Amino acid sequence: MDVRRRPPKPPLPSAARGGRSLRRDEGSSASSSRPLEPPRASDALPLPLYLTNAVFFTLFFSVAYYLLHRWRDKIRDSVPLHVVTLPEIAAIVSLIASFIYLLGFFGIDFVQSFIARASHDAWEDLDDDVSRGFVCTDIAAPLPKSVDPEPAISALSCAEDEEIVKSVVDGTIPSYSLESKLGDCRRAAFVRREALQRTTGRSLTDLPLEGFDYESILGQCCELPVGYVQIPVGVAGPLLLDGFKYHVPMATTEGCLVASTNRGCKAIYASGGARSVLLRDGMTRAPVVRFGDVKRASELKFFLEDPVNFDTLELVFNRSSRFARLQSIRCSIAGKNLYMRFSCSTGDAMGMNMVSKGVQNVLDFLQNDFPDMDVIGISGNFCSDKKPAAVNWIEGRGKSVVCEALIKEDVVKQVLKTNVAALVELNMLKNLTGSAVAGALGGFNAHASNIVSAIFIATGQDPAQNVESSHCITMMEAVNEGRDLHVSVTMPSIEVGTVGGGTQLASQSACLNMLGAKGANKEFPGANARLLATVVAGSVLAGELSLLSAIAAGQLVKSHMKYNRSSRDVTKVC
Repeated sequence: MDVRRRPPKPPLPSAARGGRSLRRDEGSSASSSRPLEPPRASDALPLPLYLTNAVFFTLFFSVAYYLLHRWRDKIRDSVPLHVVTLPEIAAIVSLIASFIYLLGFFGIDFVQSFIARASHDAWEDLDDDVSRGFVCTDIAAPLPKSVDPEPAISALSCAEDEEIVKSVVDGTIPSYSLESKLGDCRRAAFVRREALQRTTGRSLTDLPLEGFDYESILGQCCELPVGYVQIPVGVAGPLLLDGFKYHVPMATTEGCLVASTNRGCKAIYASGGARSVLLRDGMTRAPVVRFGDVKRASELKFFLEDPVNFDTLELVFNRSSRFARLQSIRCSIAGKNLYMRFSCSTGDAMGMNMVSKGVQNVLDFLQNDFPDMDVIGISGNFCSDKKPAAVNWIEGRGKSVVCEALIKEDVVKQVLKTNVAALVELNMLKNLTGSAVAGALGGFNAHASNIVSAIFIATGQDPAQNVESSHCITMMEAVNEGRDLHVSVTMPSIEVGTVGGGTQLASQSACLNMLGAKGANKEFPGANARLLATVVAGSVLAGELSLLSAIAAGQLVKSHMKYNRSSRDVTKVC
């Protein structure tokens, strides 16, 4: 053992040293009052750490090379591999030993954090035992402990963090590698946050760090975390939809939104509820490939659209997942380029990754018959994902849902504070004519994206897919001789899932559980995701009904001035 690395012994009290000068003892104890350095795991090595590492690296690769050659000779000479000689046994033992050492070496920073506390206490116990050997038996006072180990460990941890922060600031350690190097996601976020504050000179004090499970987002939800943003979650409802009551979670910072949606739910409930129909359920992905000429591109198009070939393509596609089931392939040509829009069911997952895997299987299969096919990209924007597109508006993407309700005349007057004729006229001039004048694409509604975004954030959906998921046309018509109001929303591309992505986080999972749509439906795969899509459509119906009523009654500005404005004096806020 390298005894030079052993922490110094604490000074013995004067009584233990046979009555030596108390004044000299006080001076020596003051000089040795600095914090003790705890022993390191590498202190037990007979050689310096870098030499020991070099020895084991050399041993590992040399023995591995020797064994590979020996096994190759045995195979060549038809000698059974399990028949080993004494040198081979020694080589195998050396290989295992060196592997164990190297495995421990690469995790030494992680291991030392656990060893430090126990080893420091062990040194104290040893020193106390040695000290007691020199204490006179007539001294009744117990020996005081030399130092409390906890502050030393805390100081070492802070010193290590300080060095890591400096390394991140000067670029020695990449910020993205902190989780793997430290083995502690919360500590990595703290170090990254501190380095960011020093680099930018801006404080992140008001951005929360504590109270979040950073392990849950590692490698799947968010990279390079430095904290989290708090968004309040309100509840609208109950929404009476298809005979069931749902309390709808909405994460938003827009005042009046939850209250308005809640009023729409009240009107729907008082009128007997809403009904929904799921028209279609299929996620899409559209790769783009290129050929040398138009003829070859058209040959592949005809091949893919031929019903005779669909069964084979379906079999190849479905190998990628237990839940992915190919539904259709639609092609479009632009010159020598062919765009292939694959559509498939994806169970309770939103399904982008699932359909991409299936498409890759088909592309690999097609390469055998079309070797001149040049795959430009797995996504050619004919899907179309996170962009307003006519193909989604016309053919749908994800879940296509229609939701309707019949609102009674007295409910329109008492709950919505307006009348049927005013609502019908406003919807025609605003949502239909006004949107047409604006050249809207899928935006024939009042504020569908408000409700969609709030539910998406609360339930862990991809917020960017609000773009196509908010495609909606709101229809209103006076029925029963003009007394009652028939209202409906048609949403052709609601892209939601109840497994994967942000749905697994604790808060988002709780919101899904509130709706009874948490996780995968094991009895009927895909049922939970379809339920969530219908709840989104039903909530949009409630939101449209309430907002249009507020506009028709002239209450929009008044309500926003009352509920959507801060009462704080911002001039006094630092």
